[in-house]
Amino acid sequence: MGRLEGKVALITGASRGIGRAIAEAYAHEGASLVVSGTNLDGLKGVAESVRSTGATVECLAADLANEQEVVALFEQAVGVSGGLDILVNNAGIYDGKPFEAYALADLDRLMKVNVYAVFTLMQKAVIHMKARGQGKIVNISSTAGKWESLNQAAYNTTKHAVVGMSKCVALETGPHGLNVNTICPGMVETDMFQNFEVHADAAGITLDQLRTATHARIPLGRFMQPDEIANLAIYLASSESDGMTGQTITISGGMRMG
Repeated sequence: MGRLEGKVALITGASRGIGRAIAEAYAHEGASLVVSGTNLDGLKGVAESVRSTGATVECLAADLANEQEVVALFEQAVGVSGGLDILVNNAGIYDGKPFEAYALADLDRLMKVNVYAVFTLMQKAVIHMKARGQGKIVNISSTAGKWESLNQAAYNTTKHAVVGMSKCVALETGPHGLNVNTICPGMVETDMFQNFEVHADAAGITLDQLRTATHARIPLGRFMQPDEIANLAIYLASSESDGMTGQTITISGGMRMG
């Protein structure tokens, strides 16, 4: 407890799943939070949970597909908090289909949320944190950002971009006291699995059968839980990871190794 005492964190995509777990975990470790999602209603639950720990939280709605709203989100976050120590780029969208079925509009939408928003928020954070002489940036990518996958070429492209971008930013910002690292979760127990119907259809099985088959491919025999990702995000935001930057960490129950 208290590993993030006195720190202020901006967390995107915080209304559910991994983002919510990170917000709640950071609050328990003493951080003050600015959380964002597509609408304020979706953030009410996480805000109530966080405030029950005694932590302060500000909720900001933003459409990360809109560049102006992304810029406004960062400026508002700094305004309401007085300064940011930690940025967690968690928000992302998924779209799976056979490669030839993707339209450029599909790729464009994925790129706006999964890459351009991350780029813009990181750029704003780097300028802000360099002036403060310290800062932690934690980007949530995916095992899809390190390896190949069937029926999600466009999605994987965006996640690979986050991994590469993070390493480049880490290289440039290390001398200024910043740490930039990336978490690549495998299959996590969130509602995103409901979007995997394309994979079930391609295999000619039901979604439940796909879940069972996927469990069989994971050495630990189960999906990861959001709080397991959050525990790693705590480490990367705390002083314990001051010697680590530019790293891409996989947490997948052994489904992917390396």
